[in-house]
Formats: sequence, structure tokens, C-alpha cells
Amino acid sequence: MQEFKIGPNEEGQRLDKFLHKYLKEAGTSFLYKMLRKKNITLNKKKADGKEMLHSGDVVQFFFSDDTFLKFRGNTSVNSIENKTSNAGKKATDVAFLQYQKAYEKFKNIDIVFENQHILLLNKPAGILSQKSQPSDLSVNEWLIGYLLSTGQITKEQMETYKPSICNRLDRNTSGLMICGKSFLGSRQMNALIKERKIRKFYRTFVKGEVKDSSYIKGYLMKDEKNNKVTLKETVNESEYEQYVPIETAYSPIAWKNGYTYLEVELITGKTHQIRAHLSSKGHPLLGDEKYGDRKWNSRFEEYKIPKWQLLHSYRLEFPEMDGEFADISKCSFVAKEPEIYEKLR
Repeated sequence: MQEFKIGPNEEGQRLDKFLHKYLKEAGTSFLYKMLRKKNITLNKKKADGKEMLHSGDVVQFFFSDDTFLKFRGNTSVNSIENKTSNAGKKATDVAFLQYQKAYEKFKNIDIVFENQHILLLNKPAGILSQKSQPSDLSVNEWLIGYLLSTGQITKEQMETYKPSICNRLDRNTSGLMICGKSFLGSRQMNALIKERKIRKFYRTFVKGEVKDSSYIKGYLMKDEKNNKVTLKETVNESEYEQYVPIETAYSPIAWKNGYTYLEVELITGKTHQIRAHLSSKGHPLLGDEKYGDRKWNSRFEEYKIPKWQLLHSYRLEFPEMDGEFADISKCSFVAKEPEIYEKLR
């Protein structure tokens, strides 16, 4: 008999979802058969797989050692399985090497807040949120590398839950990102983001002297091939499937010499939304080569601004929460702005 004690990284999952991750070589029909025959039990009782797991729960497996290891993917019954196991081990080793490299490479990432469930960080511009190519190093790899290096997670625990970012920023957008350290943390943050309960504020510099606050709406369509979006103020019924509604609000902080230091609230959060939406209103972001004004950008060469948009995820405001998340209930978190902002203000 073998057993697994549920911890923070497994709680909140359904039992059958956990079993698929833990016994990764076992099929669905096999797992349900084992549950029916009580060869897999939860807290020494028969289970049907729909139960929600809590910290301290114990899952027991009444298998032979060979059967258990086989479905865990840790045995080599024959030469074919041995090759598969070796290939899987090699891939795992490569992944863990990437985690370590990312943690060492991005040691300048500041942690703004951290508890047992989530981590808020200040991403520098130039770093991917998630890898786009197998060889990429991103915030995702940094996160796991950090948690492994600080002993907050083990390789074994990652078999049932892999920590991950909850929101993405463009490579060249800096600022606050939310990461899920536990399954419960990821689930809660993703739900809040989906329901738009976390308010997200950005800071940027735009063309023109904006002296009044504004709330703007429109419709956005993404061109995946060219990684660019198209905006319309209104769409007809035939375009509803192509375009998604967007909402953006902004308020000026200060203005001078034909440009404005602006705070933007991202209400809907779509690809390139702030950059494209403000550009469509005649206020392109400073440094933006894709949606901006290159001639205007060139006026700021003396400041040595980067060749990308100056856009910083500055503040996150959380809603009222209780229980495991009472410590961030109604809290606001701020990420220090890049140095170039001080020169331009």
C-alpha cells in the first residue's frame, strides 16, 4: 500500500484531476475502476473522484509496488518503456536546468509581495512572461527556479501542480505580475482576473497634452500572423465574432512640452489594448514603434529611451476577500517605475 498526503499545492483540486497528474501513465477507465474497487481510497473511504481535496487528506493506493511505479512512470518493464522513461527523464532534466538558468539570469526581478499562495513581482521590460520557443527563458521559468531554490516546492510536488503566472505582460511592458504559488492561489487569482475584480493601473507617456480624464470603448481584432490588432469604435452584427469589446480609462498626472504622463486603467485587458486604443485617440505611447509615431519618438533621443513602448503595470487593487486571502483583502500594491520615468516626469 502507498499513500499521498494532500498539501497546499494539491488542495482545491478534484480527486480525479489529481489522480491523472499523479498516476500520469494510467488511463481514465483504469482510475475509475480502481476507485470503484476501493483500490484507491480517500481518507480510508470509498471515493468516486468528484471529491474536492483539502490539505491533510490522505489518498491511499492498494497496488503492488511494480504496478504503482509503472503508473507513476518510474519503471522500465521492457526496453520500449525504458526508452520512454529515459526520454521523459531527459526532458525533465532539461526543464529543471532551464528553471535554474532563468532564476540566475533574472535575479534583478523584484518581489513586491509574497505569501504561501501568490507572489507579485515587478517584471523588467525585455523579459517574456511565457516562453514562445522551447529554448526561451521567461518569468514562468524564473518563478519555478525561485521556488525550487528557496525550498518552497520540490520536484516531486511539481508532478501534481506546477506554479505559473496568472496574468501576462508584453515582453517590453514592465511592472506588476501575479503568480500562483499554490493551486488554490492560481485558481483564486485566475477567477478574480476573469471576473475583472482586480483593478489594474498602468503608467505611460503619450503624445499630446491630455488635460482631462476619459473613459473610452471600442472593439478589437487581433491579427495572429502579424501580432498586431485592429480597432473599431463600432461593429456590425457580422463582425461580432471577429471583434471583442474593449474598455479603457485614463487620467493625466502631469503634462509638458507636448506630452503627458498618464495613468491608464485597463478594464478589459486584451492584447495591445492600451497601446492601440490610445493611439486611435491621437495619443500614441512614447517609444511605441508598432502603433506609435516614429517621428515624434525621435524627438526624445537625448533621453536615450528604449526602442519600445514605455508602459508600466504600476498598481493592482484587490477586492475584499476572506479566509486564505484575507491578508490581501482590499489591498493595493505598487511596482517601482523604470529609471527613465524619472527623467521624463
